[in-house]
Amino acid sequence: MRTLALMLSAVLLTTSCASQSSSSQRELDAFHARRTALNGPPPASMGLGSDAVRRRESGTDSNTVSGAVGGGQQNAALTRQAVLAAVDEVRSSTEDTARAISRLATSTRELGGHGRHFIRYFDHGARQLPWLRGALGSITSLTAESSLVGDAAMELGILRMTGPRLQAALSGTMLLATWLDFLNLVSVVLQQCPYYSVEQLLVDMDRVWNLLEPALGALASREQARVEATATAMPVLMGQLTHEFHSIREGARMAMERTGQVVATAQFIEMLALVSALKMSLPRLPPAAPVALGARLVMGPGGIMAGQQLVVSAEWVEMMRRLVQAGVISAPVVSAAVRTSAGHVWMAQANQELPKGVREALGDSPEVRGMHVTNRTGAGMSEAPKHHVLPQEHREWFEKRGFTGDMNIDQFCVRLERSHHEAIHGGGAWRLGRTWPHEWNQMIMGILRDAELAAGRMLPRDSILKLVAKEMQRYNIPMEFTPGRRR
Repeated sequence: MRTLALMLSAVLLTTSCASQSSSSQRELDAFHARRTALNGPPPASMGLGSDAVRRRESGTDSNTVSGAVGGGQQNAALTRQAVLAAVDEVRSSTEDTARAISRLATSTRELGGHGRHFIRYFDHGARQLPWLRGALGSITSLTAESSLVGDAAMELGILRMTGPRLQAALSGTMLLATWLDFLNLVSVVLQQCPYYSVEQLLVDMDRVWNLLEPALGALASREQARVEATATAMPVLMGQLTHEFHSIREGARMAMERTGQVVATAQFIEMLALVSALKMSLPRLPPAAPVALGARLVMGPGGIMAGQQLVVSAEWVEMMRRLVQAGVISAPVVSAAVRTSAGHVWMAQANQELPKGVREALGDSPEVRGMHVTNRTGAGMSEAPKHHVLPQEHREWFEKRGFTGDMNIDQFCVRLERSHHEAIHGGGAWRLGRTWPHEWNQMIMGILRDAELAAGRMLPRDSILKLVAKEMQRYNIPMEFTPGRRR
């Protein structure tokens, strides 16, 4: 090993005229090639589990799927662009909603009287902003980190780590904009409809918040299972909120009509239509005999259409298609977002699939679905164990090299079938397994320490991830990271 280190040091001296980054990259590549030649491949028993075999044979394994849906660095770059575009869109909507809530809270305070009883509802909305902004900041940081790795599979793996955060932010922003609709409704009722009971309006708003709060709490947790379940159930929740909005609006209208305020009632309805026209806002209720009742969702040149109405733009569809195909977000979540935007008719059909043409436009396909491993707990089977790709017993070593915050080692876990997990650790007896040179923890730390010895310095985080990515591919470990727990 000392000879290998001296050889690599000589290579560094003879290439000192090259840039530091390219020199370091060649150094790592040369080191990995020599190390692999010395150690050889892992034994044949280090095979894939049955699920992994099926994914590999069908071309949906995460380490090879990039080729099936775009290929290599180009696909990673396009996915990165789609993530950043989604972040920009969500951030813009979030900040627009934040400003609107702030302005509305100020005007409600200035009303005095009954207005002060409703300030807490504005505070409810404002308290969602820190976690939404935090999620967007985290996505931006992870996306920037992914571009430094220099390995397409690892880059896509890191981009997939943004998925729960992005899904939470997308759904959270939509719910916050919906809450703004109700705050606008409160403001209009307080100013234009003095005959609607203030006590009843307080009861109404408490009831609506009790619908929203659990969903927002689940999204704020960023826990993948809770986020996906909440995002997928959005059409049902939005349908309930639509009903509540209609109920309050109708109650206020009837209160005004009973007092003979016919002209004021017409103005009231018109004002409600104006304040509820925000982007990503609550879907409007249709007329009594809705024209859209028989309309089908179809993919047109301008985007997804419901009859003559544009539901989402072609640009949004393309952005979602890239994210779905790369495994960043799931097809059911995107389907739920489309249903929510399409209005109450499609929200009521939340358990049915979207038309095939729409699903294909959004990137949904059997190949992409194969990337998302079904949770087995619901089927009565034990959940696959999580494997820390970066060994937990060396946590401090990794922290010194930048693996903290959103990039801490607990973020780099993968689910493996028990047989595969035991195989990479040398069998069920872990103490005995640690004596085997091909055991994952021993092998990966040996490679990283030897690489640092050869370089004569601490490896940066991106260089460590590139070396780890090569070994993950060699050991048939999927690049599908899921957060784990610190032991």
